[in-house]
Parts: sequence; C-alpha cells; structure tokens
Amino acid sequence: MKNLTLRSLGLAALASGLLCFTACNRDNDKDAAPENLESAEDSGNAEDENAAIGDIIEASTPDNERVSNGPAREPGDVLRVVGTCAVRTYNAETRTLTIDFGATNCLCPNGKTRRGQIVVVFGGPYRLNGVTQAGATATVTLVNYYVNNNRHTGTRVFTSLGNGSFSLDVQNASIVTPDGTHSWTSQRTYTRTAGFGTATIQDDKYQVTGQASGTNRKNVSYTAQIQTPLVKNFTLGCARHFTAGTVNISNSKGKTLLLNYDPTGTEACDNIASITVNGVTRTIRLR
Repeated sequence: MKNLTLRSLGLAALASGLLCFTACNRDNDKDAAPENLESAEDSGNAEDENAAIGDIIEASTPDNERVSNGPAREPGDVLRVVGTCAVRTYNAETRTLTIDFGATNCLCPNGKTRRGQIVVVFGGPYRLNGVTQAGATATVTLVNYYVNNNRHTGTRVFTSLGNGSFSLDVQNASIVTPDGTHSWTSQRTYTRTAGFGTATIQDDKYQVTGQASGTNRKNVSYTAQIQTPLVKNFTLGCARHFTAGTVNISNSKGKTLLLNYDPTGTEACDNIASITVNGVTRTIRLR
C-alpha cells in the first residue's frame, strides 16, 4: 500500500488544516454561527482520524500479500505509528489484514489511546514491483474501535488512482462522544501533482477535492464542500498547513462560512488564512 495512501506516512499531514482552524479560532469568531464552528470542528476531528487510520494501514500492510502473517513492508513504520499497542495479523487467502489494539486502552505514539480492531480487505490488482497499481482497493471496517474512549464506526474505501493519487470514500461513519454523536459521509480525491520518481516526500505536492455531509454533535446537519482544491506542499516548512484552497461550510439553519487557506493568492508556506461570514472577511492564523 506504499502508494495507495502516501509515502513516508504523510496522510495525517493532509488532514491537519481544518482541525487547526477550528481549534484556535472557536472563541474569537463571534460573527460565525456556533453550529458551523461545531461542524467544522467535528469534520476536522473526523478527517484527523481518517488520516490516522490511513497511516496505520500504510505502516501495517504486508510486504508480500501472498504470505500469511509475513512482515510489514516497513517494520520501523509500524513502531513509529502503532508502537507496541496492536497485534497485526494477515490472511493471504482472504487478503485480510487485522490490526487489533485489544480490549483495553493503549497509548499510541501520537498521544491518543486506542482499543478495538481495524480490519482491512484488499481488492483488485495490488502491487507490482513494490508499486500499488491503479484500481487497487483497501476496504476498512472498524470493530468495537475507540479513540480516546470515543467510539468510531463506518466503512472507508481507499482506491488507488495510480501515480500516488487515491480516493477515499467514507460511508455511514460516526464518532460517539459524551457530548453527542457526529455522523457523516465524505468523498475525497487526493491527486499527486509533484514529487514523482524520488524517494523523499519533501518534493511531493497534492491537490485535495471533495465534500462531506453529516450531522454534528448538536444535531445540526451540515455540508463541507471544497470549492477550490486544497493544496498540500510537503516542502520543508510547508507541510503543516494547506497552502491554498477554499472550503465552504453550510448548515441546515442557512448559515455559511468560507475558509480560505490562501487569502494573499501566493500559496505562501505560512499559517495565514481567512474566513468569510455574512460577506465580511477576516484574516486568521492557524494554530
């Protein structure tokens, strides 16, 4: 799965921007509808865990899909992402990978606790000479899976588009928290635009398109639509935030918020963004 997600465990970096926005501006954006900020925060948390699941799968995928319980392609990545929290098994006959965190919480290297199972079934053409082929899929289900004691559900399908690009389709997903349940579906396409033919991730660049819809923890329905593609540049100093792109968040109460990652039009590697509410645009700083 080395090219089905991202090289060098980079999917989490692709999801970071929206979560950073909501975490640092929630108290300051009094003009924005509270339910939109709630939806943005919920959507950001969902993207963050989608990214984490992708990285866990990336690290744990077998080097040889024809051998049951063979080693992962990069055993060092398993330790960096999963630590010693999970037992990894692979059935070559059914092409099923199970990552079992056990029945009690275990603290993972990213500082979050996990328990339960991530079950992955691979389909379509898979690897040729170590490269994931276009059309390869990884269908992910979660079994009694908890992150920081919040239950996560739903099905996720990663599909390789070739050349390091992929799509992610999330269906019937939810995060059950003490403050309520966030449920959603989403479709994302991650198109690689630079960094072909090199081992380093630092010359990679991606464009992200797609949308999400759901109901936030306060039972308000919302949609989050990427209006112009989000740009992720992995050059040193750039990878923390998207460098361009806009996301429109609207809810069932008729409120909208537009988040712009590149208000200067320069795709600068900085933490400057803007939000537009009721026709008024303000500059913000991402955390």
